[in-house]
Amino acid sequence: MALERLAFLDVVEDSYSAYYNIIKRNLPEDLPIIFRGDFFKRDEKYWLMKSANLYSNEMNEFVYVFSADDFSMETVDACIQYALDEGLPRVKPHSEHQYTNIKVIFISDQFDADVLKAIEKRKFQKSYHFSLWGYSSLITTAVAVKDEKVWTNPAGRDMKKYFSKLFAAQHN
Repeated sequence: MALERLAFLDVVEDSYSAYYNIIKRNLPEDLPIIFRGDFFKRDEKYWLMKSANLYSNEMNEFVYVFSADDFSMETVDACIQYALDEGLPRVKPHSEHQYTNIKVIFISDQFDADVLKAIEKRKFQKSYHFSLWGYSSLITTAVAVKDEKVWTNPAGRDMKKYFSKLFAAQHN
């Protein structure tokens, strides 16, 4: 049974809304963006009292979800460039910053082979103060809803498992 893309988008948004702040306003009209999700996490470890801090670190993610019937190479490049241009200025590196990932997710019924190759090969990484203040990585993912297949760049290997669970949940 093939899944419907619009119904699957609702599942994706609902899944991300559990841990991410979903933003749907002030998004560009010329790109097929559905929503942006912001995730902020801070871990701290103390010894006996809060003033005796053993360590602290921050992990953040900005997710950009795009959906269309078909993606061209130009659209994919424009979407990724928008996510980088919009997400990187939001990174606030400091001594307790571990990482800030920028995830770009493309959801369509199917993809052309050259578009998939471009999504899989796209990468970006930036370190702050020689990685002492953390780093930022680009994670790209293509999700073909009709075939229930997922393609990612090397940094996004975990996204395959995540979307496999969402596909399985749709069949239950």
